[in-house]
Parts: sequence; structure tokens; C-alpha cells
Amino acid sequence: MFEHIFAEMNSALDDIARRYPEAEGEQKEALGMKWKLLKQMSDGIIEEWMSFEEKMGEIRRKCGDFEAQDQLKIVELGGGPFLKGQGYFTLKMYKQASEHFEQASSLYPDNPLPLLFLAVCRVHLNDRENAAGYLNYIFTHGKDKKLKAICCNALGCLAAMDNRVEKARGFFLTAYKLDPSLPEPLANLEACMENRGTYQFESQLHAYL
Repeated sequence: MFEHIFAEMNSALDDIARRYPEAEGEQKEALGMKWKLLKQMSDGIIEEWMSFEEKMGEIRRKCGDFEAQDQLKIVELGGGPFLKGQGYFTLKMYKQASEHFEQASSLYPDNPLPLLFLAVCRVHLNDRENAAGYLNYIFTHGKDKKLKAICCNALGCLAAMDNRVEKARGFFLTAYKLDPSLPEPLANLEACMENRGTYQFESQLHAYL
């Protein structure tokens, strides 16, 4: 829906990056104004998106979840930091998202979803050590088999990224045994064995957005 808008904004941003270092005088001023306009648009989009996410959360709490989510209760997380974190996560703003997921995890320590999303944010922020710690915690203490499988698959991806092939294989096989309906573990196992270096670990999270 918004692809064309972001495509135009990215094109304009690329144009600024290409021309600004060599620009002078009026051209440099015009590019500076263009930058300010893009910044205003970006801030406005984020603000409107967050407002929209909060409104969806309010409706979901009043009407119930429109897509049943196994035994994991998203509704109980409310419209606070978890919902804001989801908004930033969708926009791929992982630093901001992780801050809100940390708050949500503190507020709802018995619900594993904030910690799961926080772990994925840490992966994107190249903090694999903490990401692995969060995933291990959910895998060890969690009760939902699908969620444990998702965490186990992600741990396999982290191990594969660190060239710990046997460890990765073990994680992928365990994830498959926990939930054979998940397509990622076997695909990742194959990628690991063929040393393709491309692993899938977050596609299942879209069910919780």
C-alpha cells in the first residue's frame, strides 16, 4: 500500500546523498530544504502509524482478537509499550522497538512475546549474545510448543551464523520435532548443510503483529 511512497522518498534521499557533497550555493540550500521536508514526512508517517497501531490495540481489547493466537494472549499486553514496539518493529526501527519491548517484558514477565520480539531486535542490532540469552530463556521456561520451536529455530540460525554447524543442526531438528508444521527449521537445516548462509528466523512472528 505504501511501497510507492517509500520508493519515492528513498529515491529523493539517494539523490541528496549523491549530489550534496559536491553541491554549492543555491543547489546546496535546495538539497538541504529537500532533506528537511523528507525528515518532516518521515516523522509524520511514524507518528500517524503509532497512532493507528494504538487505535487497533484499543479495538482489539474491546472486541477480542480477530485472529486467534494459540494459547498466547496478545490482548493482555494492552496498548502500551508492546504495541508501540510492534509499530517500530514493523517499520524496521529495531533500536526504538527494543526499548519498548524491554518495558513490556518488565510489565508482563509471564508473557514470552515481548522477550521474543526483543530477541529478534537484538539480532538485527548485531547483539547475538543477548539475543541468544533471551531465546534460551523462552525455550527453557516456555510452555507453548510453537513458541519454543520458533526460539529453537532462531537459536539454530545464530549458531549457523557463527559457523557452529553441528549445534545449528541440533537446534533445527529439535525445532522441527517440537512443531513439524513450521517450514523454517528444515529449510534452514538444508541451507546449513549446503553452507548457503541465508537463514529464516522471523517469518512466523508476523502472526503476532
